[in-house]
Amino acid sequence: MATPVVSARTTIDAPPSAVFAILADPQQHPRIDGSGTVRGTVSGPDRLTLGSEFGMKMQNGAPYKITNKVVEHEPDRLIAWRHKGLHRWRYELAPTDDGGTQVTETWDISRYPGLVERAFHLVFGKRTQQAIEETLVKLKVAAEHDVAPGKA
Repeated sequence: MATPVVSARTTIDAPPSAVFAILADPQQHPRIDGSGTVRGTVSGPDRLTLGSEFGMKMQNGAPYKITNKVVEHEPDRLIAWRHKGLHRWRYELAPTDDGGTQVTETWDISRYPGLVERAFHLVFGKRTQQAIEETLVKLKVAAEHDVAPGKA
């Protein structure tokens, strides 16, 4: 049986505060989206907190809009959101000894009933794994750019 989570991890040469600043700003989500589906922000605060709702323009075949709600939030350590479905997008940040950040991104579908969970994993698991890996590459580039000396 497949696991109800898909995740990947990377280390970023930027402090957790810089990484979290990107994740907690929905305007920056298109900048780091590895799925190719996030097109822009349509509503929400400039900085996400627990309970914040934010809307995104999406396209996966046809264009659509989706509203997300922040369901976990610990500044510089953890942020997760979900939309009307039960799955969560979760980012866990841990400082490294050299001042960087280890980031784990997870797509958690464990809150669905067994058959639905398995169907989601079968249909979306591989594609989601690839998207997460690409998102972490983009997040790394963005955060390292944002803390680079002489950044304009």
